[in-house]
Amino acid sequence: MMEKKKWLLPAVMALLLLTTSAAYAQVRFGVKGGLNIASVKFNKDVLESDNITGFHVGPTIEGMFGKGGVGIDLAVLYSQKGFDSDVDKIKNGYIEVPVNLKFKLGLPLINPYIAGGPYASFRIAGDKIWHVRDNTKGIIDQVDAQDFGAGLNFSAGAEIFNRLQVGLTYSIGLTDDYKTFDANKANSYTGKPHTWMISAALMF
Repeated sequence: MMEKKKWLLPAVMALLLLTTSAAYAQVRFGVKGGLNIASVKFNKDVLESDNITGFHVGPTIEGMFGKGGVGIDLAVLYSQKGFDSDVDKIKNGYIEVPVNLKFKLGLPLINPYIAGGPYASFRIAGDKIWHVRDNTKGIIDQVDAQDFGAGLNFSAGAEIFNRLQVGLTYSIGLTDDYKTFDANKANSYTGKPHTWMISAALMF
């Protein structure tokens, strides 16, 4: 519980900052969605981990100080993450809240941008415990999906005709979203998520 509060505080503070800055910034709302290409990197090579595909969708809000310059965007997304193993696909659904610092070049028609910042995620779908056995190594008995995660996003893209934003995001987990245990539960290993996100956002 304390870990959740620790990571929620920066997100709440960023939301308050965006709200109090609304009188001075150009604030717009929109809908965002796209494709996830997700995987997990474990701290030891104990389980074969390959990419899986999923999706993300949800509302977004952007506050910019001019067409070119610095601003903040925030979203509340339903996002699918996990990984593929030799035996089973492990996929979970999360409510993910990214809070990004954003910079636009201010060009007409096609306006490039870069963005980056933290995210917090809360597991709401998919099994918490997966029973997986690697047939070649025979040591993994259980994968445990954690309920809370956090990490960093790095994005680049462009806004077209001041309405449609298309971008690519690399998301790296800072918390251990998955834990694995060997057959006799004597040893445990941890895994952090790594996700590529191809997104489109329609701003109003």
